[in-house]
Amino acid sequence: MQIEETPAGVPDEPVRRDELAYRLKQQRLLAEFGRMALREGDLPGLLQRATELCAEGLDAPFCKALEFLHGPRVLLMRAGVGWRPEEIGHATLGADLESPAGFAFQTGQPVLSNHLTQETRFRTPALLAAYRIRRAVNVLIDLGGKDDGPFGVLEVDSSDPGDFDEDDVVFLNGCARILGAAIERNRSDAKLQKALDRQGMLMREMSHRIKNSLGVVSGLLRINANSVADPAAKTLLHDAEHRVLTIAHVHNHLWQGERIGEVNIGEFLRELCKSLGRSVDGVTIDCSADDVVIDADFAIPIGLMVNELVTNAVKYAFEPGGPGKVVVALQAGEEELRLVVEDDGRGLPADFDLAAARKSFGIRVITSLAGQLQGQLRAENLAQGCRFSLAFPRHKPKDEASNR
Repeated sequence: MQIEETPAGVPDEPVRRDELAYRLKQQRLLAEFGRMALREGDLPGLLQRATELCAEGLDAPFCKALEFLHGPRVLLMRAGVGWRPEEIGHATLGADLESPAGFAFQTGQPVLSNHLTQETRFRTPALLAAYRIRRAVNVLIDLGGKDDGPFGVLEVDSSDPGDFDEDDVVFLNGCARILGAAIERNRSDAKLQKALDRQGMLMREMSHRIKNSLGVVSGLLRINANSVADPAAKTLLHDAEHRVLTIAHVHNHLWQGERIGEVNIGEFLRELCKSLGRSVDGVTIDCSADDVVIDADFAIPIGLMVNELVTNAVKYAFEPGGPGKVVVALQAGEEELRLVVEDDGRGLPADFDLAAARKSFGIRVITSLAGQLQGQLRAENLAQGCRFSLAFPRHKPKDEASNR
């Protein structure tokens, strides 16, 4: 139902207008606002643009978007056109049934009043009286019946003579419906982002705790290694310590990274090689790795593989205490990554065969990791030293892969 007062006197002569051009303009503005509302994520900007378009659509100098505040139970001007800047964000109107905006908010019915000074159903709000507003249209900004109720009211005002009509109400209602849907989407996005931020915080906290726990485990392995006399047992314990530390490095990147579940593998490998270099004497470990972001699920096997290959090179390619050099490289292609670990040591035995060498625990670990990465491991002798290489698919983050 539409509420409209009946004037007691003869109204001022309205300004004549081209009716067809006027309605076509409203349709154009409504379509423009619909497109903008689909893209706009900034709620204050959305409200302000809505007031600008509605004022233009009704050839009125004033428009305001009012939000209902549950505490004081008033309608606050969140955005507006024609009002003083200090009033936007501060001026309020009553939300009761005696206020035109309050009636629209309480009942959901549009309020059309072309002669506010002669209005008997409602009081004229002080804000409108101060600007000598003569006519106004109020429509509800609904959020689709959500639990927190309607957002507020969209109101167009004019101090000029003339009349708003039912078609103007239809236009303003259309803008309010678009605005309500956009506000609801904006709020849903904000809630979702808050939930994602919370989940990310929990995941980072979990990764941080895992990293600390793995640090404790590696410390225990180091203590045990230093306390045993058997050289073979000592070596196995130190190897296990390095493997645990490698996984801890991944979790360190996870909890400190900008995006949970993803690792810059180039940055990670450079730090890993620096850490491995500190644990050996006489052997230099260099790393040249492209910066590529991949899922953490694949960063762990890559890190473990580098750990195994570098550790094996340090053990078997050089005399104890060096000298020697190990180079780790990761090259990124569009669809695959190529990992290379080579040294300038004594090289592989002439009869070395990867398949036959799988009796070795270290080689079994390496080939198993290569299988996890869906790559084929190769081993070859160089003029001095040897090279292990692995080409495998570029395991992109899930959201990046889904956009392809």
